[in-house]
Amino acid sequence: MSADVFKGYLKTHSNILVLTGAGISAESGIPTFRGVDGMWGKFQIRDVAHSTAFSKRPSLVWEFYSYRRGVALKAKPNKAHYMLAELQKRCMEEGRNLNVVTQNVDGLHIQAGAKNVIEMHGSLFKTKCTKCKRVEENRRHPICKALRGRGAPDAEYHKDIPLEQLPRCKHPTCRGLLRPNIVWFGERLHPKITSKIAELVDTADVYIVIGSSSAREYLNKLKARDAITAEFNVALTSQSDDYSFIFPGPCTETIPRTLNYWENNTSQNEPENES
Repeated sequence: MSADVFKGYLKTHSNILVLTGAGISAESGIPTFRGVDGMWGKFQIRDVAHSTAFSKRPSLVWEFYSYRRGVALKAKPNKAHYMLAELQKRCMEEGRNLNVVTQNVDGLHIQAGAKNVIEMHGSLFKTKCTKCKRVEENRRHPICKALRGRGAPDAEYHKDIPLEQLPRCKHPTCRGLLRPNIVWFGERLHPKITSKIAELVDTADVYIVIGSSSAREYLNKLKARDAITAEFNVALTSQSDDYSFIFPGPCTETIPRTLNYWENNTSQNEPENES
């Protein structure tokens, strides 16, 4: 079915749910773990994204996340991020709902202007104290002096930073060790996040997946309710045949072209020099 038919559904349906994955941020210059060269390419993801890894070598884990924070801070939202934010704004003006759930931790949807974004796996720019459990936003880079100049993917060796020099809780009665507020392998999503996503899945009549190949659970539930489903990915995935609509290609091309049902312009929120 054509993009025009899909635009018709976008115009008339009341509850649109969007799930985004790494593919939407790849065009903003944010690599997936598998795309990281050098030092970080020598590690398995569980070596730097697991609570056990953090218990054994918190310095190594913080170097990895310091590198990722630096990359994300330099990245800018792309046309796909801006179009989603604009579509959400349009829906709100028309009395309809569009909710964005992202598997990404880079904050680019929020930077593009999307509201009430559910960051299901956490955020690179939030920390959680391992002692008092406080979660706080932190966009400093590096997050502590000891991480200055550390974390480069092409580093030839890694020397552990003393534990007391790693990021610490700023509350004077605590001073516990901080960890990235990321859902690591072996950890479950926060119950409030799980509950909210389940509520959105139960009420959605249009489901859009962008840059992710791991949406099987939600897709099956929505298909059982005859919701309209669409996949946007740079290439076809193992799930493509299960969607009502498939739009292969770069997200910065397919998203602005397909989601813009009101006119042929790109988002007014997007900077003029955005490429």
